[in-house]
Amino acid sequence: MVPMTSSSVQKDDPSGLEGFRAFDRMREALTAQLTGGLSPAALGLALFDWSIHLAAAPGKQAELASKAWRKAGRLAAHMAASASDPGTPPCIEPLPGDRRFRDPGWQALPYRLWAQAFLLNQQWWHNVTRGVPGVTPHHEDVVAFTARQLLDMASPSNVPFLNPEIIRRAHETGGANFVQGFQNWAEDAGRLAAGQPPAGAETFAVGRNVAVTPGRVVYRNHLIELIQYAPATPSVQAEPLLIVPAWIMKYYILDLSPQNSLVRYLVERGHTVFCISWRNPTAQDRDLTLDDYRRLGVMAALDAINAIVPDRQVQAVGYCLGGTLLSIAAAAMARARDDRLASVTLLAAQTDFSEPGELALFIDHSQMHFLESMMWNRGYLAADQMAGAFQLLRSSDLIWSRLVHDYLIGERTPMIDLMAWNADATRMPYRMHAEYLQRLYLDNELAAGRLMVDGRPAALQNIRAPLFVVGTEWDHVAPWRSVYKIHYLSDTAVTFVLTNGGHNAGIVSEPGRKRRHFRIAGKQPADPCLSPDEWVAAAPPREGSWWPAWADWLAARSTPGRVAPPAMGAAAKGYAPLDDAPGTYVLQR
Repeated sequence: MVPMTSSSVQKDDPSGLEGFRAFDRMREALTAQLTGGLSPAALGLALFDWSIHLAAAPGKQAELASKAWRKAGRLAAHMAASASDPGTPPCIEPLPGDRRFRDPGWQALPYRLWAQAFLLNQQWWHNVTRGVPGVTPHHEDVVAFTARQLLDMASPSNVPFLNPEIIRRAHETGGANFVQGFQNWAEDAGRLAAGQPPAGAETFAVGRNVAVTPGRVVYRNHLIELIQYAPATPSVQAEPLLIVPAWIMKYYILDLSPQNSLVRYLVERGHTVFCISWRNPTAQDRDLTLDDYRRLGVMAALDAINAIVPDRQVQAVGYCLGGTLLSIAAAAMARARDDRLASVTLLAAQTDFSEPGELALFIDHSQMHFLESMMWNRGYLAADQMAGAFQLLRSSDLIWSRLVHDYLIGERTPMIDLMAWNADATRMPYRMHAEYLQRLYLDNELAAGRLMVDGRPAALQNIRAPLFVVGTEWDHVAPWRSVYKIHYLSDTAVTFVLTNGGHNAGIVSEPGRKRRHFRIAGKQPADPCLSPDEWVAAAPPREGSWWPAWADWLAARSTPGRVAPPAMGAAAKGYAPLDDAPGTYVLQR
C-alpha cells in the first residue's frame, strides 16, 4: 500500500484542500471581528507560557512576595510622613513620559496616596511579568504589554472621584463638564459610526491649508502619482530630490501646514523636489505585491525624473515604510550597477527587523496567520485596524488621557494638523502586507541578504551611495536602536542623526520649533562600528532642528554651483503635467 502524501492529496483533490483552508480563513476572519484583530491563540500561548513557568518558580514567587511587602512598607511610611508633612517627597516617581499625574492637584492628600499606590503597583506588576525563568522573550513581552494595558485602564486618573483635576472642573462648572463630555462622546460615537473624521479634522483640508506647496502631478500609474513641486528660487541644485513616503498613511505628513512642511523647506532651499503620492488600495488591489510597490513606485518615479531632469543623479529620501522600500530598491539598483542615486536618506526607517520594538507584539506566526485571514477575507488591511494597534502602543496618552480630557473634564483636545493627518489613514493590500510582515518582520530577509529582487539578492552591502539616517528618541514604530543597525549592514558612509520626539513629531521638526535637539555623527567605511550607547556618548547634543544639518549634507553631495530650474514635466517624453498638486490619489477614501 502506497502511503498518501500531502502532495498526492493536493494532486487528486486540490480544490477540496483549498476549500478546507478557505473554511478556516473564514472562521478566523469572523473571530477577528470579535477580538479586534488580535489572535486569541497568540495571547493564550503567551499567558500559558508565563503562568506555567511562574507557577514552577518558587524563587521568583518569593522574590515577588518580598517586593510586595517592601512596597507596602514604603507606601505606609509615605502615608505616615505625608500626614504630618504635606511637603514629603514622593516615594516613587512616574516613568519618563507619563503625564497622568502632572496636575498640581495630585500633590495634595488623599490624591497623592492613590497615585503613589498605583505607581508602586505598576512597578510590582512589571516585576511580575519580567524575569520569569524559562519564558520565551516574545511571550514575556506580550504578557507585560497586556498587564500594562489593564493597569492603564485601572489608573486612578481615569476615575472621576479619584482625579483631582476632574473634581476641580466639576466644582468650577457645577457639573456641566460631564454634560459637555457626554455631548463630546455622542458626537465622536456618531462620527465613528458614520465613518467620518474626528471633530476638528475638517479645519485641515488637503489642498486648502495642508498639502499646499505649489506643484503639478507629472506622472500617474495604477499605484502612484508623482508630484513635481514648483521652484521657489531663481536657480536650483543640479540633482533633483525624490521623496518616497510610507503608503500606510497619506504622503502629506511631509507637506503639512506651510510653517512645518519639509517639502516647502527643501524647495525654498533650492531643491527640485518630486514626491510620490500612493494610491489608496481597495479590494480589487488585493494581489499587489511588495515588488509591485518597488517597480510601480520607486523605479517608475526614477524613470520619470530621469526623463524630466536628464543626465542627473537623484538624491532619494524614504520615510518609514517608504524608507525600507527605498533601501530595497537602492540595494537592487546597486546589484544591477544602476548608479542613478547620488545619496539615500532614510527617515525613521528600519532595515533590520530583529528588534523592531513593541510593534512586534502584534506580529508572530500565530498572529500573522490570523491577520492574513482577515486580509484574505477583505482583500486589504483596514485603516482602523492599523490605527488601533498604534494607539495601544501608547494607550495612556492616545486613549485614556484623551478620554479623560474630552469626556470627563469636558474640554476638546485642540485639533492640530498632525492629528488631522493621522486620522486620514489608508488601507494595505492583502498580498503586499502579508509579504512585508512575513519576509521582513518574521524572516528578516533584508538584513540577512535573502530578499530576492529580479532573481538576485538585494544586499544592503552593495549600496555605495552615502546614507543619511534619522532615528527618533521616542519612536514606538521604528525604535532608533533598530534604525541604527544600518551601520552593521552597509559598507558605505553613514551619517546618523538622533533627534528628540516620536515617529512623526521627530521628523516633522521644523527650524524655530521650541524644545528641539539632536545628535549627529558620521561613519566612514573604514571606521569601527560603535554600539548605540557608545554612539550617543560620542555625539554631543545640539539645540534646534536637524533639518538645516541635513540640508547642508545634501548640498555637500550636490554638484557645485546651481542651474536653472527644470521645466514642469516633459510632455515630449510622455510626462506631461496633469493635475495641480496635491493630485487625486491623496483624496481617495
